[in-house]
Amino acid sequence: MGCASSKQFKRAAGYEDPNILAKETTFSVSEVEALYELYKKISHSIFKDGLIHKEEFQLALFRNSNKKNLFADRIFDLFDLKRNGVIDFGEFVRSLNIFHPDTPMAEKITFAFRLYDLRGTGFIEREELKEMVLAILNESDLLLSDDAVEQIVDQTFKQADMNGDGKIDPDEWKALATKNPALLKNMTLPYLKDITMAFPSFVLTSEVGDEEL
Repeated sequence: MGCASSKQFKRAAGYEDPNILAKETTFSVSEVEALYELYKKISHSIFKDGLIHKEEFQLALFRNSNKKNLFADRIFDLFDLKRNGVIDFGEFVRSLNIFHPDTPMAEKITFAFRLYDLRGTGFIEREELKEMVLAILNESDLLLSDDAVEQIVDQTFKQADMNGDGKIDPDEWKALATKNPALLKNMTLPYLKDITMAFPSFVLTSEVGDEEL
């Protein structure tokens, strides 16, 4: 990429040197530049102010800017590192890095734990697990009875809560995720490895069967 690309980067909200972002993430400099094109597309889809708002983020994830979804809300909140209600370019690259196929599994496990820890207590409680299971099933258009959902949550919690204190701590979550890789299915987006080869639509699918929860 030449000078024109550098000028484009300077216009980005939350601009950071692609070289610095590449050093801090799994992405190469050319991949960071490709992500900028993706960032521009998302950040101008509704508000056109060069920042990604929640509605734009949800539209990119699920092709729907109005549908209320806990899964989308949680991903947005974790991407919004500065907690100011929008995602700038630096936040976008650093957060998207967690979904790169080459990102260490330990980082994906930690991110997934924070995703399920809805109240930020440092533990995952049964009700939080149930809320996320319901959100994922809802987004996947999987219709299960209340009894089936309760059974999934009970089985998962029983397997994870090894010390029986009624909550899942980070070590217990790590053990659970290691035994059940399907829990981290949504933590990897294969196309990020070839983002400079093929320009993708930014869509995170949450298609997961009940046997994988």
